[in-house]
Amino acid sequence: MLGIQAISAQNGWQYAFLGVCIVFSGLILLSFVLAQLHKILNLWENRSSIGQQLRERWKKEAAPEESETLQPKFSSDLMESKQHFRMLVERIGDPFALPKLLRLATKSGLHRPYATINELLQAGIILPDEDGYYTWKQ
Repeated sequence: MLGIQAISAQNGWQYAFLGVCIVFSGLILLSFVLAQLHKILNLWENRSSIGQQLRERWKKEAAPEESETLQPKFSSDLMESKQHFRMLVERIGDPFALPKLLRLATKSGLHRPYATINELLQAGIILPDEDGYYTWKQ
């Protein structure tokens, strides 16, 4: 068997087509690389400034953020905090223990519960009684 019959018998046409596809794919890849070569060279020339920008971005991402909870965080405005804590005190009941109020405020996701309770104590909104409990000033 010689010639065209031998090529057909040994799948030569498929190999020829596959070879053409491989060569064209290589040429397409080469043309894309050459078309983007100026960008690659620009990155290489400015690698120190790009590296500095990446380091700054990584530092910002690595900085510890406030822990995110599913509960919303409220502002530290005293009047708004007063309303939130008043609702918690109504839930606990009057008189109440400060550790219980703190635990409930932390579970509720209130913003800065320790500092806010301190501000409420200094403002005279939460008052101590003689039994070691606290009451809400109406």
